[in-house]
Amino acid sequence: MLYNVLIIDDHPIISDAYTSAFEYISAIDSKIAFNITVVSTSDDAIQQIKKAIEPSATTIDLVFLDISIPPSTDGTILTGEDLGVQIRQLLPKTRIIIATTYNDNYRIQCFLQRVNPDGLLIKNDINKEELIIAIKAVLSNPPYYSKTVLKVMQKLISSDYSLDKIDRQLLYELSNGAKMNELPAIIPMSLNGLEKRKRKLKEIFDIPDKDDRLLIQIARTKGFI
Repeated sequence: MLYNVLIIDDHPIISDAYTSAFEYISAIDSKIAFNITVVSTSDDAIQQIKKAIEPSATTIDLVFLDISIPPSTDGTILTGEDLGVQIRQLLPKTRIIIATTYNDNYRIQCFLQRVNPDGLLIKNDINKEELIIAIKAVLSNPPYYSKTVLKVMQKLISSDYSLDKIDRQLLYELSNGAKMNELPAIIPMSLNGLEKRKRKLKEIFDIPDKDDRLLIQIARTKGFI
């Protein structure tokens, strides 16, 4: 079985590590081979994706995607997350493994919801052995999540609360030190609407109205940020 693989990462050492893992898998199993293409920018990645959707073109079976890649020159792709969404739209059968250094709960939830990757790996979680296990799992029986991702998912599953995307983004920005009057420029909602959201969150978590610090602490404990 020949798999066409696209590695999207702007760090050559990381790309080499992924390539080495694929080579190891094919070395121990003669029935599996990989045709690997490595790119380091959004523009080059988009070019490869467009080639793959041309009539009679060879498709991409697996994408290894880093989130922190340079944006596209036309400004349509800002991060690897945006690129993952585009791959999902244009190549719905392509399996995607996201590998990232971002390990906060909010970003992990965004990756899962926007891209729905077949594999999500936090780079600090993985070594060569786990990388090989992850690739095999995604090819045969996805999804595969590294331990930090699993911990976030367990917290969310065990929580009794249901927060939507705006609730989580509000909490995330507040946890990063943003002021309420700055948020309408970040979140598509009026200041009055965001204030109502924050008051509602404090009611949900049973927190005194003026205690923003405790709101962030409880939200983080429950895995929302």
